[in-house]
Amino acid sequence: MFGYRVAAAAALSLVLGAPAAAQPARQTIVVWSFGFSPQPIQLAAGRPVTLVFQNRSSGSHDFTAETFFGASKIVAGSAPEGEIELRGNETKSITLIPRAGVYKAHCSHFMHSMLGMTDRIIVN
Repeated sequence: MFGYRVAAAAALSLVLGAPAAAQPARQTIVVWSFGFSPQPIQLAAGRPVTLVFQNRSSGSHDFTAETFFGASKIVAGSAPEGEIELRGNETKSITLIPRAGVYKAHCSHFMHSMLGMTDRIIVN
């Protein structure tokens, strides 16, 4: 009987002591006419992160980073053709596991990158 109690106590301590599955980190990317914030975007390689894109302008913009999205493992959400398209005042999110590297991002709408809508994503 004593052996069963010890085994049960050991099993219970393993269950209670085990860390819960870690929630992905969350990073907000603010989009406005004509910029992104933060600059640069810094992420940890191999660690899940939910990127929340908030368009704070009334006009539409996108966040295009084909190489970054292509190199990342997308867990939830999507970035068709490496792009997050946002209507005015819209918020979208994507959860991914980024790969180490330095990536370029921009708004692909006509003249927007020339007006300052560019960024870098640094994944260490």
